[in-house]
Amino acid sequence: MKTLINSIVLLVAIVLLTSASPIENYPTKKSLEGSWELISFYSYENDQVIDTIFNSADYRQVKMYAGGKVMWSRKVPMDSIQWYGYGSYSNTDSTLTEVLEYGSASMMRILDTMRVFKFKLMIDTNSFSQITQDEFGNKIFSENYIRIK
Repeated sequence: MKTLINSIVLLVAIVLLTSASPIENYPTKKSLEGSWELISFYSYENDQVIDTIFNSADYRQVKMYAGGKVMWSRKVPMDSIQWYGYGSYSNTDSTLTEVLEYGSASMMRILDTMRVFKFKLMIDTNSFSQITQDEFGNKIFSENYIRIK
């Protein structure tokens, strides 16, 4: 009887160990697909970072990219204005273009004059920066994100 119970326990253990899925890994290739959180802003002068502004604990901005679509939202403490937007995106290894279709009332005022946002893209497996450039291609400002999923 003990042998039968030990055999059953061993069999169950083997089944559980071989069928358990591994801990989900982050993507190994450079892709925007997924969820990202803004961690800081850079200001540039002569293409060099001259200032870094880190997010406060209360400020939160999240972007999600999936299947050619982008959605973002921003939580600003002590501000009743809502900020969010939705649209499509495309990217190469060095460029990001977002075309926003709709957003919050505050964002729609911006979308009335500009719907296409083009950025220089610097991407790694678990982080990316979208960099605004002037008409000569000089870096001006960036939003810096880390992957959260």
